[in-house]
Amino acid sequence: MLSDALKLAYHFSRARWALRFNNRKKLEFWQKHQLKRFIRDVLPQAPFYRDLEHVTLSEMPIMDKALMMTHFNEINTCSVTLEQAMSMALAAEESRDFTGMVGKNLTVGLSSGTSGNRGVFVLSKEERIRWAAIILARSMPSHLLYRIFTPWVQPIRIAFFLRANSNLYTTLNSRRIDFAFHDLLLGIEPAISPLNRMQPDVLVGPPSLLHALAIEAKSGRLTIHPSHVISVADVLEAADSHAVYEAFGMRPHQIYQATEGFLAYTCEQGALHLNETFMHIEPDWVDDEHTHFQPIVTDFSRHTQLIVRYRLNDILRVAEHACACGRGERTISAIEGRSDEVIWLPSISGGHLIAIYPDQIRRVMLLVGAVVVEYSVIQSGLRLKIGLLVEEDWAATLQQVTKKLTDLWRQMKTQPPELSFTAWQPPEPGAKRRRIHRELPPEGMKCAF
Repeated sequence: MLSDALKLAYHFSRARWALRFNNRKKLEFWQKHQLKRFIRDVLPQAPFYRDLEHVTLSEMPIMDKALMMTHFNEINTCSVTLEQAMSMALAAEESRDFTGMVGKNLTVGLSSGTSGNRGVFVLSKEERIRWAAIILARSMPSHLLYRIFTPWVQPIRIAFFLRANSNLYTTLNSRRIDFAFHDLLLGIEPAISPLNRMQPDVLVGPPSLLHALAIEAKSGRLTIHPSHVISVADVLEAADSHAVYEAFGMRPHQIYQATEGFLAYTCEQGALHLNETFMHIEPDWVDDEHTHFQPIVTDFSRHTQLIVRYRLNDILRVAEHACACGRGERTISAIEGRSDEVIWLPSISGGHLIAIYPDQIRRVMLLVGAVVVEYSVIQSGLRLKIGLLVEEDWAATLQQVTKKLTDLWRQMKTQPPELSFTAWQPPEPGAKRRRIHRELPPEGMKCAF
């Protein structure tokens, strides 16, 4: 245990202080050498990449979830089969016991499958310790930091809400960190009393859950006073952020974490940065202006299940200005959502399709006002099916939503789609919130991504 604690402390100190690049060129120099080591020493251990040792990174195949699952047996370096990993992951989901391992120390996790394909990931004990240290180093605010290293004060109390627990997360549990997992599938009601007893310093969960806890805090049922709030798993929207601020007096920070790794974090200035010190991220630009891109990730810190040129199905928007914190890591203005959450509509001329990003739809609903409690937008060709949960007059709200959307179509110079309205349907317990979804693009026209 002492050895693990020392390893955690080493990786924490290294990520927090030693590996902070305030110069982009120095960061890229570091990445270049790490990639060279990774390609030389780690890549040949996986059968899939064994013959690609002398190929440059840009020449290697681009991976996605479906391809990774197809070649799972050849992409990991520990001889774990997809059947072994999937069997354990599904058994854990069924029993809600996430402590099991493959072999002596391999943790298996199951992705939520929002992109249509369920996937599994495998991490070694060494990788779990490194991940825990890096995520603490990147997300822990300075006012709590001293408590990790001060044995005579209370440990840091972290309340964590997610669909599934994992050895990956409980690695954080130690004498100096009191980590409590709350199962999203059970809802918030069973968590109210434990939270009131625990009085967490740090509250972590999806934005919709944080919003719900903020409502409970405003009502007086929830009496916690966290000094740090972190949003995970879903896109953080303005309404969620505002609710947290109203209830707890602070804006939530974000951790952008996926099956493919720890991808981005919020710095002390409140800006979101890509975690490029520990991974190489190629921007696959989706527009000529280079404002939005899909990330292609190579994680040179992993050595069990290799992540090499893995294209995420997310759309990121770059910040217009450099962050005041001075980091060389790229600053992201927003995680827009998945690529299938982008609405595509024909231009007025009809010659091409124009992308309507999720943030533009969110802004429309924000402008309509608080009468819109919840909403969903599903595109099927030239038709948008809009689900609404409203507080006041249904007809008047529909009229306002239609007007604001019409203004958006005019501004973007697109042909207006047909709108149909229905009552909003809540997602299944524990499912990710997907307010905007493209089922089918306009017939006969091809989306850019």
